[in-house]
Amino acid sequence: MRLAANNPDRTSWLHVDKNSDFPIQNIPFGVFLTRDDIITIGTRIGDTAIDLGALHQLGYFDGIPLTDDIFLQDSLNDFIADGRKTWRAVRDRIAEVFDSKNTTLKNNKSHKEIVLFRLDEIEMQLPVEVGDYTDFYSSMEHATNVGTMFRDPDNALLPNWLHIPVGYHGRSSSVIPSGIPVHRPQGQTLPEGATEPVFGPSKLVDFELEMAFITTDANDLGEPIPVDEAEEYIFGLVLLNDWSARDIQKWEYVPLGPFLAKNFATSISPWIVTLDALEPYRVESPKPVKPQLDYLKYSGKKKSFDIHLEVSIQPEGAKENIVSKSNFKYMYWNVAQQLAHHTINGCPVNSGDLMGSGTISGPTPESYGSMLELTWKGEKPIKLKDGTERKFINDNDTVIMRGHCEKDGTRIGFGEVSTKLLPVFKKK
Repeated sequence: MRLAANNPDRTSWLHVDKNSDFPIQNIPFGVFLTRDDIITIGTRIGDTAIDLGALHQLGYFDGIPLTDDIFLQDSLNDFIADGRKTWRAVRDRIAEVFDSKNTTLKNNKSHKEIVLFRLDEIEMQLPVEVGDYTDFYSSMEHATNVGTMFRDPDNALLPNWLHIPVGYHGRSSSVIPSGIPVHRPQGQTLPEGATEPVFGPSKLVDFELEMAFITTDANDLGEPIPVDEAEEYIFGLVLLNDWSARDIQKWEYVPLGPFLAKNFATSISPWIVTLDALEPYRVESPKPVKPQLDYLKYSGKKKSFDIHLEVSIQPEGAKENIVSKSNFKYMYWNVAQQLAHHTINGCPVNSGDLMGSGTISGPTPESYGSMLELTWKGEKPIKLKDGTERKFINDNDTVIMRGHCEKDGTRIGFGEVSTKLLPVFKKK
C-alpha cells in the first residue's frame, strides 16, 4: 500500500524542529479556535497550525469531492464519516501543498496570512463530538498486577480475560481535551476496617496511561465488523488519561463495574494521528496465551504499533517528574480485535466514537501505567525532585502524558495530554 504522504524523504517549507512530533509525514487532524474567534478544522506541521477550512475555500482541495463546509465545523465527525478514501486524499493533498518543492502557497503571502497560525494564536478544542465512549482492559500486565493486588496472585487474571477484550461503557459527557483542569471527585468509600460507607473526597485519585482509537460510521444494527476489516473503520489514535478514583471504585465496582470512579473525567490529546501516518511503525501483537475464537483471529502479523509513551507529574510551581515509560505494543488485544469484539453482537459504531485501550502497563515496574501499580497501592511512594512524595495524585498536580513513534530517523508523535487536578469543586 503506497501512502504518498508518508514519504520519509519529503520535507516541508514550514519550519520543523528535528525532534518535532509533527513533521510533514504526520499531518494529524484537530479542531481549534482561531485568533478571530472562529472554530475550524485544522492540521499541524511543526509548530504551525493550518486552517483547513480556509485552505479549502481558497481552492487547494480542488478535485477532491468535499462539501463546501466540511472543514467549517466544530468537530471532525462529518469528515471522519466520509471514510478512508477521503482521509487519504486530503492528507496526500496537504503533503503536496506544504512540500518544500511546491511554491504555490509558499509564495502567496495573502493566502498564508489567512491559512497559517502560530500555536499561541489558537486554542485547541475537543476534536470530535463523542457520542459513545468505550474503555477496554487490554493490557495483560496491568490486569495481572491489579488481580494480584486485590485477588489471588496465583489466579490474577479472571477466567474470561484471555478469551475476550474486556470493556465497559464510559461517560462521553466528561471527555475533555488537554488543558482543561479536573476537580477531585467525591463519592462513597469504605474505609479500612469499616462496615459502613462514608461520603467525601476521593483520597486515591489516579491517572491511567491509555491510548484510544476513533471510529467512523461502520455498521448497521445487527451487523458485525470482521476483524480483518476493522482498521478500515478506524480514523486514528489519541493519547488518553482515564482518571480514576481508586477508593470510590473499590466500593462500587461489584457487581456492575466502574461508575462514579471513572465518569468524572477522561482527558484526550487534541490532535488525532491517523492510522495511515502510523503505518511505518507497525509491530506484532503479543502472542496469544490461549487459542482465540475465530472471530478474533486476524490475518497478517503486524497489528499493533510501536508507540513510546511516558507520564510525568508536575507539582504546582515545580519541575516535571517522569514516573512511567511504557509502550502501546504491550497491548494483548489490538485495536482490530477490540472493534471486532465490540460489534460481534451487532452493536453499531458511529463517527466520533472513542475506544480507550485500557491502562497500558509493561513488564517492568517503571513501565506500569498507573500510580496504583507504580506505588503498589501506595506501599512504595514515589519521591519527586522537589523532595515530596506521591502515593497518588495530589491537588494542584499536573499529569502530562506524551507519545511518539521513531524509526530510521523519522518520528511521528501525538503531542501531549496535560491535565491539572484541582481541589473538590466549591460553588462560588
